[in-house]
Amino acid sequence: MKDSTNNIRAGCHDEWYAFLVKGADFTLGSDMPCCPCTATSIPKELILYEDAKRIHKNNIGRDPNYHINAFVHFYEDDQKFNGPREGILAKSNETLKILHHFDGAISPDFSTNADFPDPIKRYNTYLMRAYGRWLAVNGIPIINNVRWGTAETWKYCFDGIPYNSIVAIGTVASGIDHLENRPLFEEGLNEMVRLLQPHTIIVYGSSKYVFFDRLREQGTNIITFPSKTSLAFAAKKEGGKTDEQAK
Repeated sequence: MKDSTNNIRAGCHDEWYAFLVKGADFTLGSDMPCCPCTATSIPKELILYEDAKRIHKNNIGRDPNYHINAFVHFYEDDQKFNGPREGILAKSNETLKILHHFDGAISPDFSTNADFPDPIKRYNTYLMRAYGRWLAVNGIPIINNVRWGTAETWKYCFDGIPYNSIVAIGTVASGIDHLENRPLFEEGLNEMVRLLQPHTIIVYGSSKYVFFDRLREQGTNIITFPSKTSLAFAAKKEGGKTDEQAK
C-alpha cells in the first residue's frame, strides 16, 4: 500500500482493516492483538447488535443523547453483523456511534467452526481481538468474547485476553444440547479457565450443565443471560396458558 517514501498510494483502500490494530500490542507466538477488558461492571442486560441498530434508528432522531443500560453482543449469524457493505467492518464508524449509546459491548463473535480451515479460524480469532481492542480504544467498555474449537485451536484462541478479567461465551450454537458434544466443550472451557483464570464468565444461552456447576463451586462467578430465542419461546409458552395456569 505504501511507496518508497512511506506514503499511501492513491487509490489504495485498507482492505485488511489495519486501522483496528494501530498502536496495538501483540502476543508472542500467535501474534494476536491484545484486547483489554475495559468493562468495570457486570452487564444488566444483553442486546443483539441487530436489535441495537433498530433501537438506535428509533431513538436517535428524538433524543440524540439517549442511553440504554445494556451491553451489545454479536451472538448471531455472522452475516447479520458483518455483511460486505453494511457490516461492522465496512461501517465501523457507524457501529461506534451506535455503541456509544449503550453501557458497553462484548467483542464480536466471528465464527470459528470446527470444520473451517485453520487459517480462517485464526483470522476470525484475530478479528475478535482487533475489533474489540479498537472499540475499547474508542471509549466503549469491552468484555472479551472467547471461542474455542478442538485442541489445536487452544494454541491461539485464548491469546490476547487479559488474565483474571470478565470474559463472555455463547452456548447457543455450541451444540452442547447434544450429549456427544459436551466433552469437547468442557475440555475447552476448562483450558480457558486454566489459562485465563477469569473471575466472571458471562454466558449467553444456557449454563445448566455440570461443568458450569463445578466452576461455581470453585469460586468462578457465572452470570447467565437467556438467549433471545429462548426468551421468545418462554413468552409464547406463557402466553398459551390459561389465566389460572399463569398465576
